[in-house]
Amino acid sequence: MPVKFTTAPAHQQQIVESACFHQWVLPDGRNWTHFYRTAHGYLLRFPDLGDYEVSHDGTEVICFPVPSVTEETSRHLFLNQVFPLALARQGMLVLHASAVEIGDSAVAFIGASGMGKSTLAASFATNGFRFLTDDGLLLEPRQDACYVLPSHPSIRLWDDSQNALIGVDVSIAPPVQFTSKVRFLAGDSVAFCDQARPLRRIYFLGENFGSPLEFVSMSPAQALIELVKHSFLLDIEMKEMLAAHFEKLSALVSQPLCYQLNFPRSFDRLAAIRQAIVEHSTHENRVQ
Repeated sequence: MPVKFTTAPAHQQQIVESACFHQWVLPDGRNWTHFYRTAHGYLLRFPDLGDYEVSHDGTEVICFPVPSVTEETSRHLFLNQVFPLALARQGMLVLHASAVEIGDSAVAFIGASGMGKSTLAASFATNGFRFLTDDGLLLEPRQDACYVLPSHPSIRLWDDSQNALIGVDVSIAPPVQFTSKVRFLAGDSVAFCDQARPLRRIYFLGENFGSPLEFVSMSPAQALIELVKHSFLLDIEMKEMLAAHFEKLSALVSQPLCYQLNFPRSFDRLAAIRQAIVEHSTHENRVQ
């Protein structure tokens, strides 16, 4: 599972001769990442930020930052965007999700950007629980269960969540150049779990911000569709890898783990929402 990461001297991004086979587009329509194949593996281009060369097997990544891009920005892009893709190329199961420890188990939150994954993780981590990841949920199937592996110990938040949840004594990572989110480092006030935990629940966050609090059991087919949407995949055209990925997701949704979580997006309600999640996730699996 290791990924060797090195940074090369800065350079201007040149025209890539081959056509990109995939791209990520931000909600506002801007191109975020272009995916290319190369003789040595893959090139991931973040326009005006940097190029990342990934080896065929996903074990090595070389960053070529654009001049004036900070080391912290390049490193953060690697950790949050490229590293999960490299792990996926190695055959790991990685999802866009946050996760927290409740009891001896892990609970994951999955949803589109802005749905509240990080806010929920931070809410738990600042109120007596520990978080395992803010994004980039790495899962490891074992004989007894599927385990969540801890990610890097930081949480990124927008200003409103920061003001509602984070105290003045929390350490802040240096700013990066592609987002105004602030990255808070784990510590006494933002508790981090550095050990793998068996996955107990997956909550897919509903998109109606005014919804009453409710947990709705999802069918395996519904959950599979949502997991596919939120998967890290480096090469979406590799049939063997896609087949293995679907097999892992199918095994995951065959267990009664997946629920849609509808809840009001109100900081005043977070304590009640946390308590409801704790109670629901610690009960025996059941159809609701």
